Formats: sequence, C-alpha cells, structure tokens
Amino acid sequence: MNDWNSRCIADAQREVNENLHAVVNKHRTTTFLKPIQPHNRVAFERIQQKIQERDKQRLILDSCCGTGLSSMKLAEMNPDALVIGIDQSKVRLSKSTEADLDNLHYERANCEDVWRLLVSSGVCVDEHYILYPNPYPKPAHLKRRWHGHPVFPTFIGLSKQLTLRSNWRLYLEEFNLAWHLMEQPMGVIDQLQIVEPLTLFERKYWHSAQALYELKLTSLRCDAGR
Repeated sequence: MNDWNSRCIADAQREVNENLHAVVNKHRTTTFLKPIQPHNRVAFERIQQKIQERDKQRLILDSCCGTGLSSMKLAEMNPDALVIGIDQSKVRLSKSTEADLDNLHYERANCEDVWRLLVSSGVCVDEHYILYPNPYPKPAHLKRRWHGHPVFPTFIGLSKQLTLRSNWRLYLEEFNLAWHLMEQPMGVIDQLQIVEPLTLFERKYWHSAQALYELKLTSLRCDAGR
C-alpha cells in the first residue's frame, strides 16, 4: 500500500475561481489564433486516415492518455469503436501497448491542436475522455486548466459526450460552470466507486483512499451527422 501512497491536493483555492466568468467570456468572444504546429498536422492526418478506414464506426477520443492504459481499456470495452489516444509526451507513449487491438491507435501530439483540426474538419467525436487532467490548483493558474484555456470554446463542439475524472472536485465544479457559461447543459458530478482503475493515476489515488469524481457532459454543438 505504501508504494501507492499519494497525498490529497493541497490547494490554496477553496471555491470556484473568482476570475472564471471573466476568463471564459473573454475566450468565447475572441479567436484562438495560435499557429498549429506542423507535427500536429501530420498526427491529425494519420488520425483522419484511421477514421476514414473505419467509416461510420463510433469514435472515442482519449486526450492526455499518458501511457495509454486508459485507451487500451476503452478499446477493450468498446470493440465496435475506434479509440484514439493522444499525449504530447514521447516518454509516456513509449510505455504504451496496442495489445493487438485493431481498434486502438495512439498519436503523439498536442491535444489543443488536434482538437481544433478535428472541429474545423467537421469530425464529431462520439465520446471524449479527459481523465485526471493536471489540476493546477493555485488560484493564479486558472488559465492553465482546460476550462480556462483559449481552446475551450472550440472544445465545446468536439464531441457529443465528454467524461472527465479528477481527485479534485473543485476542478470539475469549475469545468461544469464554464461549460454552462458556453450555453451548454450542466452535468452532475458523481463520486466514483472504483472496481477496475482506468489509469495509473486512478489506481494510485484509489489505493491512497482518495475520493474520486466523474463529470459527464453533453454538447449541443457537435454535429451528430458525422
């Protein structure tokens, strides 16, 4: 048990960040103009090819997949779907295994660039997972969280359903509110009862007896006619 010991998040922020509304509203009224990096375009082209090869098959995206354990488990649980795992770390992805699953594909890329390319190409992901994103719990780090990032408005139209998990409930509360500020229906935050951990982080937090939470959201923007 000691090998899995993980301390709870020690955060200075105790409630929804006071700047959340201003940050989300600023991003919804401006355009994210950061140039897309060439290697992310190449990664997207490979993803596009996989999607075309499996035409009309359900598409599941596992963003920031780390070592890819969650992607592999999602592929095993959804044999009728194409599962794409994305992470920017070559080191983490080097530890992944496709486990002879022909419905699983990994790409090394920056998620925000791939998300923008998917949306601009009219691709609607059926299910999108972001499992245990870096919480950046200091109040000054709001803009480092996905719901405080300039890509957030684009992100809204990426998938029909979004599933987030975190061991910091406040992160999910903020995300849920930010989602609503983008004129999307709010979801419900549930405490998880873990049977089989989806990620290495989830396994570590679970063995450390931390409370784990899940938020499921639906988007009104994703084109269901993909």
